[in-house]
Amino acid sequence: MAVDPLSEILALADARCVVTGELRAGGAWSVRFPTDAPVKLDAVVRGSCWLVADDEPPLHLTAGDAVVLNGVRTMVLTSDPALRPVEAPGAEPGADAVVRYGDGDDAAVLGGHVELDPASAGLFTAVLPRVLRTGADSTEAGEIRRLLERVSGELTDDRPGAAFAADQHAQLLLLHVLRAGLGSDALDRPGWLRLLADPVLRPAVVLMHAEPGRGWGLAELAAAVGMSRSHFAHRFRAVAGEPPLTYLARWRIRLARRALRDTTTTVAALATRLGYASESSFSHAFTRAVGVSPSRYRRTARPGEPARAR
Repeated sequence: MAVDPLSEILALADARCVVTGELRAGGAWSVRFPTDAPVKLDAVVRGSCWLVADDEPPLHLTAGDAVVLNGVRTMVLTSDPALRPVEAPGAEPGADAVVRYGDGDDAAVLGGHVELDPASAGLFTAVLPRVLRTGADSTEAGEIRRLLERVSGELTDDRPGAAFAADQHAQLLLLHVLRAGLGSDALDRPGWLRLLADPVLRPAVVLMHAEPGRGWGLAELAAAVGMSRSHFAHRFRAVAGEPPLTYLARWRIRLARRALRDTTTTVAALATRLGYASESSFSHAFTRAVGVSPSRYRRTARPGEPARAR
């Protein structure tokens, strides 16, 4: 299978979408929720409602719409933005996954968040807009709607393996929301999401991800996408927020951090694999980027385990 940078980034960040429950409401209702995770995801399974994120303008959502909130402190879900919201109680262990407000269940909204590896959480929080909406006009809309119905069904049907199934569907839901986001005008922050959304630059990104240890040059990457060196460098920096070779160097360091934490690959072998001329040059680059040496990072990232590779 061809190298897929989006899948690699999701795996590197250990991104996991966790559905925490479903709100069902009818009539006149308004509820304020604290957002206790940096990245939150909410989606309308049935009916419609308004969402107010902090001081952002109210956003009208209908069935099949999904919203990713990035760094939002509180949000209000409501039938009418003019209503005064009640405060949602904190979730307790063993609490019902479905909560009800108002009169009836005209609207159903799934709520969840994205768990991220703390060392790589910035991959998401730095590039996502504060509010990213995917709606019925996106190419992923049909699949998002099907996944929402499946997750909702697992939460309410009480079948064996329901929690496991809901988690798997939630993972796919996150993927399709991000795919839809790649075509969104809301991606105004430079970074990897805009980079993957750029059909001209994406082949160069695939090359760097396929062989991160190769000594890629600017001319070679520019030729791969049919552009001059200067035009390629200018466009890449405008879209990614950094030059192409800086992007490659940062990606190598991210791969190194994961390998040091999760494997016993020696520092010398890792330096060779990632294209450094020597173990010393890799150690210097890693220390500049991370603040500690590779060996020290391994010891602190894996407390209680002997550092078998140095």
